[in-house]
Amino acid sequence: MKTDYTLIGIYGGTFDPIHYGHLRTAEELVEILQLDELHFIPAGQPRLRNQPIASRHQRCVMLNKAIRDNSRFELDTREIKGRGESYSVETLRKLNQEYSSRQVAFCFIIGADAFMKLPSWYHWRELFGLCHLIVVNRPGFSLINQQSDLPRELTIECQNRWVEQADLLKQRASGFIYCAATTPVAISATTIRNAILTGKSIRYLLPDSVINYIYRYHVYPGEK
Repeated sequence: MKTDYTLIGIYGGTFDPIHYGHLRTAEELVEILQLDELHFIPAGQPRLRNQPIASRHQRCVMLNKAIRDNSRFELDTREIKGRGESYSVETLRKLNQEYSSRQVAFCFIIGADAFMKLPSWYHWRELFGLCHLIVVNRPGFSLINQQSDLPRELTIECQNRWVEQADLLKQRASGFIYCAATTPVAISATTIRNAILTGKSIRYLLPDSVINYIYRYHVYPGEK
């Protein structure tokens, strides 16, 4: 009898700062996908986004404070310790090598807006051979559930990859796409940084431990 794959979630981002939108999505994905672990991987120098405002060290500290009480969450610092731009495909290559002795399938978490732009990513087609893609809704971007919504290049590549049942992800090592119906949480790191800049409250947008760190070490400009 074939043994199911153990599922490990991979959640990349700048996390500048980590907030409840990230954390709630991660918590729900652990339940929906039945993940054994979920790894937060902060980007060192993201290729397709602006350079983060908080330092690499500060973003790691904030992430660690936010997730340390959840036994399923882990902080992976490989990208933030690396030199040059961060590429998801390279990270997933290394993870597959490191876990080659175990029957593990990686579930790479990606927002619906980023998924639409996947053809602009470095060696994007290789991702399908390294992981399953888990598409989640973002505020202002609906879940993608029809291939007609996608750019043509992506539509062709995604044919026969869509699955509607999360249990199917355990049956193979990579190549499926699953749209996860997580709760939309309209919080963004930009909104938080702007609130700090203008002296507004950021309570209930992110954990108190992270808020205290931001103010104590003056992580972002303008806080009072």
